[in-house]
Amino acid sequence: MVEWGLFLRRDEGVLLPNKMDQEIALAIKRALFHQKAPAHIRSMNAKRKGKGAIMAVTHQNATAAMGLVYRKVIINAARTFDKGVMEVEENESWERLKVHAVPLMRYMGKGTECLEKIGDGIHAETEGVVIPVQVRWLANPHGIRGRRPWGGISASSLFFVVKRDKVARRLAKEGIKAAGVWYRVESFTNVGPDSRCEHCCGWGHIKRKCSRKLTCSYCSGPHCTSTDKYNVVGCISNPGSLCGHTQERCHNCKGNHIAFSNR
Repeated sequence: MVEWGLFLRRDEGVLLPNKMDQEIALAIKRALFHQKAPAHIRSMNAKRKGKGAIMAVTHQNATAAMGLVYRKVIINAARTFDKGVMEVEENESWERLKVHAVPLMRYMGKGTECLEKIGDGIHAETEGVVIPVQVRWLANPHGIRGRRPWGGISASSLFFVVKRDKVARRLAKEGIKAAGVWYRVESFTNVGPDSRCEHCCGWGHIKRKCSRKLTCSYCSGPHCTSTDKYNVVGCISNPGSLCGHTQERCHNCKGNHIAFSNR
């Protein structure tokens, strides 16, 4: 699973603006502030991905679903700097896949490392696949190129992301086809002790491989964090947002703070 956030999809036919990512992020923050969005939703950073698409990475206490409540606000703010922005989507459901034995002679080139070629091939020859960000070599491309003449390396692995778990599972089972060649694919996730699960609020694993009970990261209740809401008269906060009525409780240490707090 890739990082939490919002993906600002853009029209590639529109010229990329000569603006810093921080300027776009600041414009979005200002617009959300004027709409009285909670602070943890306003706190996001923006960075370019692939062919200019924008990734708005949310605060650790916010989910992409919370940000989508302000979809129109975010699009309009981003378009003040980038007229190519068309839509805002979640990236929480994207899956990373690893492709094995990709021939270097065909795809190890200069500049973009020729991976745009294989990305276009996957789009054209593998049904139902949408690759929202650029395909990447798994290892450092400079290191791969340097080892070729000495180690006799003729192939290496790359990774890419696809939308929706169902597509990822199908590709892992069937493989992908590019330029008439089928390649073996497997799910690719870096999991370590500091990996956190958005399903159960535990550590050391991720949501996709979690078999534990659903737990709210705010109050430790048996519901999704994005739906957390207290029916208090006069409270105008949106579901899934922290407010003065939130009864914070950590599922891990039972302390009076949210599960992924630094406390």
